[in-house]
Amino acid sequence: MKRFLTLVLAMLMLVGTLSLASCAASNPAENNTKIKIGLTGPLTGDAAIYGVAVKNSAQLAIDEINAAGGLDGIEFELIMHDDKHDATTVPTLYADLFEKGMQVSLGTVTTKPGLEFKSLSADDNVFFLTPSATGDDIPGNSNGFQMCFADSNQGTAAAKFFNENYKGKTVGIFYKSDDEYSVGINNNFKAALDSSFTVTEASFAGKATTFDSQIQLLKNCDIVFMPIYYTPASQFMTQANGVDNTISVYYGCDGFDGIDAIEGFDINSVKQEISYLSHFNSTATEGPAAEFIAKYNDKYDEVKEPINQFGAAAYDCVYAIYEAMKVAKAEGKEISVTMSASDLCDILTEVFTSDSFTYRGITGKCEGNERSYISWSEDGTVQKEAIKYIVKNNTQN
Repeated sequence: MKRFLTLVLAMLMLVGTLSLASCAASNPAENNTKIKIGLTGPLTGDAAIYGVAVKNSAQLAIDEINAAGGLDGIEFELIMHDDKHDATTVPTLYADLFEKGMQVSLGTVTTKPGLEFKSLSADDNVFFLTPSATGDDIPGNSNGFQMCFADSNQGTAAAKFFNENYKGKTVGIFYKSDDEYSVGINNNFKAALDSSFTVTEASFAGKATTFDSQIQLLKNCDIVFMPIYYTPASQFMTQANGVDNTISVYYGCDGFDGIDAIEGFDINSVKQEISYLSHFNSTATEGPAAEFIAKYNDKYDEVKEPINQFGAAAYDCVYAIYEAMKVAKAEGKEISVTMSASDLCDILTEVFTSDSFTYRGITGKCEGNERSYISWSEDGTVQKEAIKYIVKNNTQN
């Protein structure tokens, strides 16, 4: 009996030792020499123009911060994986980022992968501030924040602009019925649209590239609202050139950013105005936006890797996280290169949700040479002023 009790006690001690070892190993950042910022996004495929701009811009911000001495000598490091805008890749990519010591994140570039990232990061309590995953549900947990406008905000803001500028017009809506980004914006746009409008909807799904039937449905509209990404939008516009139509404006949301840089798309062949709701003007010639564009183009190939609002938002994300850390340190919080992601998340969440934290950024409405004012609600959504950006003016006779 005594021997049995001794054996049981030994087993319990072993379990305790293993538990302690497990706890000690539960912080993959314990061997970090820099604060590691992780994210995933499309670096290949149709949406790569977004992911590449995000990666480049985040790296530009990190390089600037490190060159200026970092966070009281603490430097930052970016780790980004290619998710190809495919949510099924995210669990593996997230696990690798976490095991490599990710302590804070920019989440994902697009929404579908972002919803997967959201769940995984909540389990580990990893703070993320996404530059461009616009889904309403992205910031649903306490650790998630957006630098971009949520879909509902984009749809509502677009409807507000229509109500103020296009009252009584015939509006067509061209959206992707199997995409949460597109459906979410569309639903909120319709809900906020004035009753004076006549609305016609046309949708597509999957990887459709021919839109003859949709063009026939929308050809007699005055304005076509497109809450979709730039590739199908450009295909619709090109194909609609061959059909008699009364369309004067193609109006989109942030998915239009980069439409003027698509290889093989002659934007000047489209006679209609092409415009979209934006928080950044990627052709700005003055002010904070222009300063950022000049720095970006000086470092990267502006033809092969053009800047867009996704990249500008990523630049703001890195600096906002950095500024929040400075605030925390000034308040007496300790931030180290080996602290756990969860501990850092608690610190950053407290700063981002405080009434006193306002970040001055390059996205949002900048007045002259003054940076914009950006803050966050407790639900993780961003508060800043949007602008309408005209990519191409109407050239119809």
